[in-house]
Amino acid sequence: MNRRDFLTTTAAALAGTALAPAQIPGATLKKAVNLGMIKGPEGASITDRFKMARDAGFEGVELNLPDEKLSVEILQDAKKQSGLEIAGIICTPHWSFPLSDPDPGKRERTVRGLQLALQQGGELGCKRVLLVPGVVNAQVNYEQCWERAVEGIKRCIETAEKSKCHIAVENVWNQFIMNPMEAARFVDTCQSPWVGWHFDIGNCVVYGWPEHWPQILGKRILNLHIKEFSRKKANDEGLRKGFGVELGEGDVNWPVLMQAIRETGYNGYAIAEVGGGDAARLQFLSERMSKLING
Repeated sequence: MNRRDFLTTTAAALAGTALAPAQIPGATLKKAVNLGMIKGPEGASITDRFKMARDAGFEGVELNLPDEKLSVEILQDAKKQSGLEIAGIICTPHWSFPLSDPDPGKRERTVRGLQLALQQGGELGCKRVLLVPGVVNAQVNYEQCWERAVEGIKRCIETAEKSKCHIAVENVWNQFIMNPMEAARFVDTCQSPWVGWHFDIGNCVVYGWPEHWPQILGKRILNLHIKEFSRKKANDEGLRKGFGVELGEGDVNWPVLMQAIRETGYNGYAIAEVGGGDAARLQFLSERMSKLING
């Protein structure tokens, strides 16, 4: 990206933040949990696990798709029986076959996977599919990752529009897009209302402060991952150990962060992405999330 493109996209990102509405008093986010976190008893069906989430106070379930074991029919029945919605979908092949991979064949795997996830999302009434856009490493530089990711996403926009299901790019530990200005620029470069951002709160603590992201991303935020991170634990025990603290017991400044999120007008799902467990564990997480996201 040359200097002119950088200035243009940066200006667009800044302009977008000015459109964020004022705080919405009393706005309440809906709580959700990933299906993989729900540990039912032996032999528990998908519907049983959905009901466990409902009974713990969650309103939605996040899925990892495509998955041969999770047909649309099975999931539709689980929705109907539990009364829960599909809060989000994670595109399953994006880590193993990133859109940034030098091999076009591997990139194609995730393009097809994302298109199928979007189609299934549309059938399930889900409005957003999470995508890790790519990985910067010794074989893939930042510019290559950016260009290949944008190209792959643009190939899926038509499917997103037909399915009425958005592509939500996530901030992860991939050495790519590690600050909110880059995130806003990336979304705007895709030039589609069907592309936005999946804001992972815990993932960005190691690079900065989560409360700085919402003001810049504004309406681009399509979904939230709720998790915690402790800088001290990461420094003392190893980087990934930073996630090993309960919600509310790390370095996320939840009151300030949630105020910033509400000022964007966001009023969707807050999806837990932490260690799951049985019914008691789910109940604990649900109650703890309520305290953090609703004040």
